[in-house]
Amino acid sequence: MKMPFWSWLLPAAAVALLAVALLVHVGSILAYLCIAALIGAVISAVHHAEVIAHKLGEPFGTLVLTVSITIIEVGLIVMLMLTGPDKAALPRDTIFSAIMITCNAVVGLCLLIGGLRHREQAFHVLGANSALAVLIALSTLSLVLPTFTSSSAGPTYTTSQLLFAALTSMVLWGAFLFVQTVRHRDYFLPVDAADADSHAPLPSKPLAWASFALLFVTLAAVVGLAKVIGHSIETALSAIGAPDKVLGIVIAVLVLMPETWAAVRAAYANRLQASFNLALGSALSSIGLTIPTVAVTSIVLGRPLELGLEPKDLVLLVLTFLVASSTLGSGRTHVLPGAVHLVIFAAFLFLAFVP
Repeated sequence: MKMPFWSWLLPAAAVALLAVALLVHVGSILAYLCIAALIGAVISAVHHAEVIAHKLGEPFGTLVLTVSITIIEVGLIVMLMLTGPDKAALPRDTIFSAIMITCNAVVGLCLLIGGLRHREQAFHVLGANSALAVLIALSTLSLVLPTFTSSSAGPTYTTSQLLFAALTSMVLWGAFLFVQTVRHRDYFLPVDAADADSHAPLPSKPLAWASFALLFVTLAAVVGLAKVIGHSIETALSAIGAPDKVLGIVIAVLVLMPETWAAVRAAYANRLQASFNLALGSALSSIGLTIPTVAVTSIVLGRPLELGLEPKDLVLLVLTFLVASSTLGSGRTHVLPGAVHLVIFAAFLFLAFVP
């Protein structure tokens, strides 16, 4: 098994364009080139993630992709937080957007595409429901309760409450990782272990390490290009009068592109369990890593931080979890749940622009 030349050429081109964009003013032509490079980097990142996944086996392969992307996403959020007090709600908006994207857009696309191609697809109920239970608890503790607490004004936590939320996020996420990778790893393995990937030759150790290194380089380029394009998008959003929270949606969409593409490819290949591992694992990593990091940043540097969701967003969050509980309750899916999740995501996007 050899590394395709495009799998290292595309990241190299993305890094080169990122360097140029950081040194010169980003005009329209350079912005379009950055978008093309970002798409190419996403394709390359998914390829390297699949090589690592095949070498390590599930669920470790998808875990590498979700955690690496989330780490870079957290770094991007912290950098934007430090630009000024007007970004106090950016972590909340980005985390909420990541939940809506992964639980509705990604899951909906996977169910719809997989259902159209294979009619019905199977997955492990215990694994999916375990991830969903942790996600509901994390979302409630981090994004819902700050709206209703009374010790501080507005949708915020006091310092002690913020530390408690950060600690519980780390504990729950760590407990989930232990169950996923050690205690009950079989809950997150493909339902049909004898799929095509299991018979393919394993990549060599040097190739796996090369893919591992290129994955991080590629993801860094993806986030860097997303940040470069994001400045242009932020200007465009301000010009059309879009609400501030739309920036959080754009950041989440750009950063989650590699996982979305990988999850859809897995569903198309009738590996729905891998799709759920990517989607739900990404949402869990987004909260489990972001909340502790932004909490410490807010406390140490004295930056304002608003975590509580608005009533409209609370309704969408509850609706998402109710539908997801129904979707993940039987162990088999078809196209209808996918359509329902996609409609909820469409409502989320529409109400973000027309609140």
